Amino acid sequence: EGMAPPQRILFPPEKICMEWQHRQRAGAGLHNLGNTCYLNSVLQCLTYTPPLANYLLSREHSRSCQYFYEHLPVNLRQLLTCSFLGIGQRFVLGRPGDAREFLHCTVNAMQIACLSGRGNLDISSQATTIVHQVFRGFLRSRVTCLSCKAVSDSYEAFLDIPLDIKAAPSVTTALEDFVKMEQLDGENCFKCSQCDKVVAASKRFTIHHVPKVLTVCLKRVDQQGGKISKHVKYPAYLDLRPYTSQTAGEPLLYSLYAVLVHKGDSCHEGHYFCYTKASNGLWYEMNDTSVVLHDIDTVLRQQAYLLFYQV
Repeated sequence: EGMAPPQRILFPPEKICMEWQHRQRAGAGLHNLGNTCYLNSVLQCLTYTPPLANYLLSREHSRSCQYFYEHLPVNLRQLLTCSFLGIGQRFVLGRPGDAREFLHCTVNAMQIACLSGRGNLDISSQATTIVHQVFRGFLRSRVTCLSCKAVSDSYEAFLDIPLDIKAAPSVTTALEDFVKMEQLDGENCFKCSQCDKVVAASKRFTIHHVPKVLTVCLKRVDQQGGKISKHVKYPAYLDLRPYTSQTAGEPLLYSLYAVLVHKGDSCHEGHYFCYTKASNGLWYEMNDTSVVLHDIDTVLRQQAYLLFYQV
């Protein structure tokens, strides 16, 4: 809201295909080259993201993004090398990494690749890449002055929604807490432009623009740096409508297609693996080189760290 319309459409939204164009069983696993389980898990979740996979398999990127095509890796070792060197200095072969951080860096790297060679683009045009149309959403922060009732809105882009799970037994409960009204008073008072003074106010976050692919992060690090290891229930189908800025209307139903799991007693060590839903509709555990068929009940019982849903 408030943004000028894009001067260029880099990827037509009507060409984004959310359903698999080719149906087959799950593909191969990925070798762990030394603490690369976090990377393997993220790459598997992205591989089984239908709109992204359909786009890559169509070779559309070879025409619209020459940089991405020229640097398309030909084997796993090159893929890992390109990922480490091109995505960030924090990711070093042999050193453990955080899956969420790597996911953000990977999506941002794909966005940069899509913009390469495009020249100077306005902000609105940059948002029309295949990457941002699929993965990026917007939160709205609405602050209401309790004195004059004036409303102040601000917007923030997101690649995932981080949820506090300390007191939440389920993702839906954590989402309810995420959009719950917060009182701003005492040291947290709000400077109201209408009243021209510091006043008490209410503040509330809502999901204002929903992405086609919703990633939910269950925050498993506590305030002391330890790990929150409890199981948090998450649904196979999630209605996002109650947590949006416009709660009236038809359900906004999202379907679970990948679950990234962290196993271990500490957030600073342990092992990452994931469950992905292949184009044949079946679920597979992707644990480095191991690829094993599982049922949905097993998938829903995991100690999830990242949840991937698609509209």
